[in-house]
Parts: sequence; C-alpha cells; structure tokens
Amino acid sequence: MGLFSFTQEIAIDLGTANTIIIQNGKIVLDEPSIVALDKRTDKLIAIGEKARQMQGKEHESIRTVRPLRDGVIADFYAAEIMIRGMIKMISNKNSFFAPSLKMVVCIPSGSTEVEIRAVRDSSEHAGGREVYMIYEPMAAAMGIGLDVEAPEGNMIVDIGGGSTEIAVISLGGLVCNRSIRIAGDDLTSDIVDYMGRQHNIRIGERTAELIKINVGSALTDLEDAPEDYIVRGPNRLSALPMEVPVSYQEIAHCLDKSISKIEIAVLGALEQTPPELYADIVRNGIYLAGGGALLKGLNKRLQDKINIPFHIAEDPLRAVARGTGIALKNVDNYSFLLR
Repeated sequence: MGLFSFTQEIAIDLGTANTIIIQNGKIVLDEPSIVALDKRTDKLIAIGEKARQMQGKEHESIRTVRPLRDGVIADFYAAEIMIRGMIKMISNKNSFFAPSLKMVVCIPSGSTEVEIRAVRDSSEHAGGREVYMIYEPMAAAMGIGLDVEAPEGNMIVDIGGGSTEIAVISLGGLVCNRSIRIAGDDLTSDIVDYMGRQHNIRIGERTAELIKINVGSALTDLEDAPEDYIVRGPNRLSALPMEVPVSYQEIAHCLDKSISKIEIAVLGALEQTPPELYADIVRNGIYLAGGGALLKGLNKRLQDKINIPFHIAEDPLRAVARGTGIALKNVDNYSFLLR
C-alpha cells in the first residue's frame, strides 16, 4: 500500500426526499435531498436540513432546489453539488488529500440509459473513482434481510418520495418489475390540492407533509385513530388567517385515487409473475419499504385488496440504504451490480 492511497468506500441511497450515506456499515448522514443556491452566482448556500428549513421562505436572491424528481436526477448541476457537499460533510475535515471514492449508488428499477448515465456522471464528478449502481428493489430486499440469491420468489413494494418500485426477485435478479411515478410527493400534492379545494386554505409542501405524517391514512376506518390535525394558513380568497382541523378520514378520501394506482401496479406485477414464484410470494407475503410504507392502514388496505399478507419492513425509511451498504461490502460477489 502506498503512502497516499486513500480509498473511502461509501454507499449512497440517493432519494427524491432524503439522501442517506453509509460508511463502514453505519449510517453517517441522513439529510433531506435539497440544496439552497445563490440565484446570481449559483454558489451553494446550504444543504440538507438547513436548506429544507429555507424551503418556501426564500427571498429573491436564494433558490431552493430538489435535484431529484420522480426518483431520477432532474437538475444535474444541483445533484452534483449536493452529492459533493454531502460527501464533504462526512469526510475527514483534517485530511490533506481528497480520498478516491468507491461508491455504490441506488437507482430506480425503471431508469432509462440516460438516467443511469446521469447518476454515474454526477457521482464521478463528485469524486467517485469506482461507481457501482444497484436497483432500489434489490437494495430494499437486502436491507430487509432477504436472501436475494436464493431460488425463491420475494416481492418488494418500495414507496419512496418520487417513485414506487415493485419487483419480484429471485436468483439475484429482477424477474419482473414495475416502476411508477406515483409516490410520496404525489400524496403530498394531493393534500395541497384537497385543502385548497375543500377548505379554501392555501398551504405549502412542508405543511402538507406534516398533515400526511400526522393524519395520513389509506383507510377511512382505523383501529388506532389519530387525533385531528390543526392546519393554519391564509384563506385563498380573502387572504385572512384560517384554522382548520383535518381528520384522517378526510385524508384517506383525498389519497384514495393515488393509492388505487399503486394497487393496480402491484396487481400488474403479480400478473406477470411466473406461477412457481407466485406460490412463494403467497407463502412469504409481500414486503413494504420506503417512507410510504409508514402511511397508516396501507398494509391492511393492500392485504384486503390482494389477499396476500403485506409486511412492513423494520425501519422502512432506511431499508434501501442498509441494502446498499451490504452491496458495498460484497461488490466483488454480486453480479447484479451495474458498473
């Protein structure tokens, strides 16, 4: 080993809503995927949580950007700055030499060649010397603790911020997969529209996100019902302040259409599944991962609709990141990683 051979190994779950970085098997960074830039110079002002606090509150010389939309890079420049900034947050501040990076990055299973190249280029520009990529459902399955290389069918439904990934995995590959652009962000915008239409109140993305977390539900009848959530904001017509209590039943009605689209996609993936693997899935159940898995009553609604048990992964928000970390340790053994 030469004196100057620094290689840092990191796994990145580059999500539409949050970016998680794993190093040495531990989560070293978990921040919102957002950057604040100076409008005139495009210089970085803040990143992650600090930038999220500025969102919706900027003045004319600051813009906040979410570099990823629908699970893929929408703003190449902002994505590169964000990845570079987040790597800087975790790397040794006192290190004199920039280490060369070996990275495993997560991508949606429905990514096109162009989208895959965008992730690879952004990662390389941010300092990656060796960049591997793994499909999100595969990473989620590994993070949940499933043996992805076994001759057995496992089904994953990973509901992220920008896309919902549905895949049947067997023998270290995706047998059939669906990637739909209906996910957490769509549920949030459903809530923004609903509040404006139904209550004449104007709310922003962050408030809608809080409504979703507190009273978001997939069912109109929950056993452990949450209390109504109080929303404050301006009236759309008079601009006078309003206070509106919102119940989980209301939000269940408001999210119904988007959740139905997820149900249809799951049924579509099951239709394509070979019968031997279908039998395994009925026996093992279907696993829910991603932030969307935390929506109250979602597993019960899907189970009632599809007649197969749905299990929520332990810590579903970080299942994909954990799986990416496992892939990083076994880069040489896994043939399903993309170079």
